[in-house]
Order: sequence, then C-alpha cells, then structure tokens
Amino acid sequence: MHGKVALVTGAAGGIGAATVRALAVQGVAVAAVDQNARGLQEQVEKLAADGLVATPVAVDVTEARAVEAAVDRIERQIGPIQYLVNAAGVLRLGTAYGYPDTDWHKTFAVNVDGVFHVSRAVVARMVPRASGALVTVASNAAATPRAGMAAYAASKAAATMFTKSLGLEVARHNIRCNVLMPGSTDTPMLRAMWGDDGSARATVEGDPDAFRVGIPLGRVAQPDDVAEAVVFLLSDAARQITLHSLTVDGGASLGA
Repeated sequence: MHGKVALVTGAAGGIGAATVRALAVQGVAVAAVDQNARGLQEQVEKLAADGLVATPVAVDVTEARAVEAAVDRIERQIGPIQYLVNAAGVLRLGTAYGYPDTDWHKTFAVNVDGVFHVSRAVVARMVPRASGALVTVASNAAATPRAGMAAYAASKAAATMFTKSLGLEVARHNIRCNVLMPGSTDTPMLRAMWGDDGSARATVEGDPDAFRVGIPLGRVAQPDDVAEAVVFLLSDAARQITLHSLTVDGGASLGA
C-alpha cells in the first residue's frame, strides 16, 4: 500500500481518525477529510508527532460541489486516489414515531448523501484508471433493528446498499466496494449515548428492555479494531472480495 493515495472522511475523530493513522502507518498518503477543521488539525499534529503524515482537507460531505472541488484538489496536489473510506457519520437518538424532521434530514444528509457525494466524485476518477478500492463504514444497525435508532439504522442500510450497487457497476473496472459494519466502538459517539451513568460494562451486558443483546466477546471495540479491518478490505490481501459486508461487533448482532 506504500505510496498510494487514500481519502478518508470523518477523519477528525473516532473510527475515521484511527483509519487515517492505520493507513499512514502503511505508508499511504492520506487526505483526511472532515468539516471540523480544528479537529483535523489536532489529528494531523498527533500524527506528525509520531512521524506520520496526513493532509487535512476541511469540507462538508453534504455539499456536493464542495466535495467535487475537494476531490479535484486532492488529486492535483497529492495524486490519484486509489483508496476511499467513507467514515463520516452522525447519530441522533429518538423514537421513530416522534423523530424531528431536522434530525432525520441531518442523519441522511451525512450518512447517505455524504457517502453518495464522495463516492461519486472519487469513483468517477477511478473508472478511467481501472483501479481502486472503497470501504463504507456503516453499522451492524444496518441489519439489526435498534430501539431509538431508526433513522441511524435506516441511513446505514441505505449507505450499505448504495455501496454494494456501486460495486456491482464498477467491478468490471477493477474497482472493489465493500462495507464495514462495526458494533459498539469506544468513540465520542458511543460515549454520548452512555450518558452520565453509562459504562462499557452496560454495553457489554446488553439491555433486554431495548431488545439489545450484549457483546459475546465481552468487550467494546476500540477504533483501531475497526480501522485494521478497513485496511484489510482496501489491501491486495482482499483483492477477490467485493460487495461484501464485514461485521466487526464482537458477536453483538449474532451473525445477522
């Protein structure tokens, strides 16, 4: 993977930031994309302190024109993009029957429209080169119903099927498209769900009242656990894998 170029969205924290680091360790030139410019700069400085390099690119993935311009700039300044990781995402909790329109639209704008905008811009450039690999970070909620998470689950299911349909179209161009489906991962998003009295233990044990089983492996994932799986799906070690969903949740969805 050394010397190739990757674009990673959601790079200012959580799984996105861990993926940027994992790719940089492999010698990949990474364009770290996020709307949080300050968070991006902090991540880039942490990488630099460890002798690693990434280029911060502040852009809102919900804005199609801004995405197109950013991808064009990345290709001109860094090089042709061989790897794309769609890791940008938002989670807003609420019952399906009382969910606010604003939260619904925001969830789909980032989790679905963002995946579409970035994938379209990058893959359109991969096709003439007949080479590339894409991973969309979805969620095990895309295949397992979650109480209070209907919008999130629906958006991740939509992103999953978009990615697989895209992969079917571009397989003839030697472009692979796969989906990573994490479960509970120790990120700011998960910690926000725990609340003041929440804990990793409660997540591991599950919640029968919410029809949610625990985690059979007995631990919450770390962002690095997910990032390493992303690197595998991008790498030549997975060259015969496409249109696939790889679940990384410690068994929480019971193989669904």
